[in-house]
Amino acid sequence: MPAAEFLQADSVSQLERLLMDCCGADLLLMDLHMPGADGFSGLRNITQCYSQLPVIIISADENLSVMLEAQRNGALGFVSKSASISQISLAIETVLMGELSFPSELERLAQTAQVNSDASKNIVNEQVEQLTPKQFAVFSLLADGLLNKQIGYELNITEATVKAHVTAIMRKLKVNNRTQVVLIANKV
Repeated sequence: MPAAEFLQADSVSQLERLLMDCCGADLLLMDLHMPGADGFSGLRNITQCYSQLPVIIISADENLSVMLEAQRNGALGFVSKSASISQISLAIETVLMGELSFPSELERLAQTAQVNSDASKNIVNEQVEQLTPKQFAVFSLLADGLLNKQIGYELNITEATVKAHVTAIMRKLKVNNRTQVVLIANKV
């Protein structure tokens, strides 16, 4: 791989300042949970403002629904923080060649979703799609088994805000408890 210049940002606001100053960037490797990301809104804002800049999301969250949401919000690739250097290099090369680079499981999930005409699953998917980006982030962390306090820490929000999101998620999914939310999240 040719020599490259790397710039680093510790938050979305710092990233936006860097991108304004350095409009010739070839690729952005973005941590999904960097400070100021606010769920997927940070990614969505970057991909809308810098539509020519390819973005690869890097995250420890390997939930397929998170990867799919990253793709829906403009990411061209997704790499796990546990990926090897060769996997990261391949993802970078693939995206720089104009191709998408997501784990093969995501492609199978997308194909299965197209083939599967089960009405109840489609209803659940429609309900999940109605979640706001912040609610979806809470929803994904619930699926990982995190407690409200842990979710608050991960998303840099208060525990009371997490509880409000969980209540809104239960209302939108038409379920009565957190366990049912987790069951739905693991099916999506």
